[in-house]
Amino acid sequence: MLHPCSFPRWTRRAAAFACLLLGFGLGWASARPGGSAAAPVCRQEDLTLFPDTAALEGQSSRPAAAKAGAKSVPPEQKRVALTFDDGPSRNTPAVLETLEQYGVPATFFVSAAGYNEEYLPLLVQARQAGHQIALHSASHEYSQIYRSPEAFWADIALLQARLAPYLDSASIRYLRFPGGSTNTVSRKYGGSGIMEQLKQQAEEKGFIWVDWNVCGEDAAGEKLSAAEIYRNVVRSTGGRQTCIVLLHDSAATDTTPDALPDIIGWYLEEGYRFCTVAELYGK
Repeated sequence: MLHPCSFPRWTRRAAAFACLLLGFGLGWASARPGGSAAAPVCRQEDLTLFPDTAALEGQSSRPAAAKAGAKSVPPEQKRVALTFDDGPSRNTPAVLETLEQYGVPATFFVSAAGYNEEYLPLLVQARQAGHQIALHSASHEYSQIYRSPEAFWADIALLQARLAPYLDSASIRYLRFPGGSTNTVSRKYGGSGIMEQLKQQAEEKGFIWVDWNVCGEDAAGEKLSAAEIYRNVVRSTGGRQTCIVLLHDSAATDTTPDALPDIIGWYLEEGYRFCTVAELYGK
């Protein structure tokens, strides 16, 4: 059984902003011919600085917290979970190839909109390779999914229906809110309390929502080189014992697969063990 380590608090505002900026899962997939347009980009002032990692710190009453015996984990047991938002896409095969080459598992928080519909069969390959598939959004349209709690859960139900031909989507219990669990863009459409409502409802429905504490800034607004993404991951990892790394698997983030070998190699050299988010949470 894998035991998660504690997430240290973010004490440097600049580092927190860097991780949050791309954590918004901006849905930067290019529209395919005949498909719907990519999800809109949020303004910088809509982004929040601190993803919620309290459950893994043992400071939350939500279901995952009971699995997060952080203080019982020896300090040498370093863990890292690579996560990819917004896919699958034309870049997914390259991501899967690198993960297979290194024997590394990952977690894919997937979408299912017009721009990536043709790539959904890749989820079968990802699942067969031992990767975790988790929920993100059917549309990734903030103005739609955050109008109300009902609108959000309707979007999740649509996502599950679109994934159903490829896997048992009804059994998937992990999800990542577009923008993260503490985003502010949702206030514009559903009011200041909508995220607290959604988090509570998610737990009541048996879902485990997941944020991050490390990111590569690969969807932060301007296209980064593989070397820049790698440096961002290393910098925001700092001295953390347990990492959930936020990367993206959209059509627009085509330098992310190129950064993976260096990212994986660095974590291996630093003594981290790779796992899925479900393993990290002890499920």
